[in-house]
Amino acid sequence: MISIKSFFAKIFAAHVTKKINTWASKPIETQDKVFKSLIETAKHTTFGKDHHFSSINNHEDFVKKVPVRDYENLKSYVIQVVDGKSDILWPGTPLYFAKTSGTTSGAKYIPITAPSIKAQVEASRNAILMYINETGNSDFVDGKWIFLQGSPVLSEKNGIKLGRLSGISAHYVPSYLLKNRMPSWETNCIEDWETKVDAIVQETLKENMTAIAGIPSWVQMYFEKLVKERKQKVGEIFKNFNLFIFGGVNFEPYRSKFENLIGRKVDSVELYPASEGFFAFQDRQNKKGMLLQLDSGIFYEFIEANTFFEDNPKRITLKDVKIGINYVIIISTNAGLWAYNIGDTVQFTSLAPFRIIVSGRIKHFISAFGEHVIAKEVDQALIEAVKGTSARVTEYTVAPEINPKEGLPFHEWFIEFEKEPEDFNQFIKKIDETLQSQNSYYKDLIQGKVLRQLQITTVKKDGFKTYMKTIGKLGGQNKTPRLANDRKIADSLKKQNLIK
Repeated sequence: MISIKSFFAKIFAAHVTKKINTWASKPIETQDKVFKSLIETAKHTTFGKDHHFSSINNHEDFVKKVPVRDYENLKSYVIQVVDGKSDILWPGTPLYFAKTSGTTSGAKYIPITAPSIKAQVEASRNAILMYINETGNSDFVDGKWIFLQGSPVLSEKNGIKLGRLSGISAHYVPSYLLKNRMPSWETNCIEDWETKVDAIVQETLKENMTAIAGIPSWVQMYFEKLVKERKQKVGEIFKNFNLFIFGGVNFEPYRSKFENLIGRKVDSVELYPASEGFFAFQDRQNKKGMLLQLDSGIFYEFIEANTFFEDNPKRITLKDVKIGINYVIIISTNAGLWAYNIGDTVQFTSLAPFRIIVSGRIKHFISAFGEHVIAKEVDQALIEAVKGTSARVTEYTVAPEINPKEGLPFHEWFIEFEKEPEDFNQFIKKIDETLQSQNSYYKDLIQGKVLRQLQITTVKKDGFKTYMKTIGKLGGQNKTPRLANDRKIADSLKKQNLIK
């Protein structure tokens, strides 16, 4: 018998889906409204005055007056906001700062305003509602849910609260879900990740867990501890668990291991949230890509990734994007980020409606020899290699080996296996062939004898977890980079004796 909560969830899901389909069917018009609203609202801010927002009437004007910036180049404005000044990037002061780790400037403080946190919360809710509307599955709303996230304990800076985005989001769980939420507030506040996961295991073992969410690598850690504790598959421990919600990395390389840990297949919904905004979510179970959020106070621009480091690369809007091109995503938001480069690259899988996949990071690639291999390509190569075998991958990263002791240079893949492939040579060959089929530059380098076939170095059990712990990034929103153009991670794995 259907519960009252489940019944109303279906009605609400149908209403929200209709609303989303309305703006998704008018993408250019929707984005134009967002753009005009952002410019009008912020024209009297310090940033708006400095960049002559009052004379910006269209995208062409915006491109002329507002250059693309990353955090470093926007920092002079952010510092004023952090110091407590009003009307700098957006009217008033932000509600929060999402604190993230920067590569060159230490901590980064990303402003979150009242309208931007509202959009974040609504997008995460809508992803689940669209899943309910499509599948008719709403039974999970009656069980317990868990989101493996950072601590919700917030500090304060000049009257503005700050913390991790996932910790901030924990304060916005709808009242009708509070009784469903796991873990307890006390457990969620534990800072040490391993201690926290151990406590979560104990709290959830006897509960009716129906939906579980988080970054795959950290959910995997939780699942492994459950299995070790009970000597049962996760699907046997939680008989009604039927929805996995994830974001942050491509789930496909983890899928076979997850299905082994769970003992069966479960539906999944992919999200694309970041401290800077909630950009997309999976709106269809049988469609590739995530629906770009066009009505969430974010205006999007795109720059072809292979031109990004040129002088004055062309900035385009949705009306000019094409399927399959690797774009750097540029955002302007109702949190006061303007022509802001978040560092991600995306590709469109559909133009009606606009759906995207995250293809990598503009700074995370291998091009030591001009090959420009990106995360999407190495993910896909590994997926194809695992397909049809009993091999299961726990984690991996890729680095160039420019000066080997002998022979030609090569790409070195560091892989932690739960179960190693029976035929390593065939496994390596399949990865290499798939990579060549996706990347013509890499293929030319292999065939031209500039590079030799990739090599795999196996990492000890929990090696990546140990590495992440040593750099202070175990758990939460942190994830191991898929690839790098240097050997910083590779050398660290070897130096710490994490290689088999």
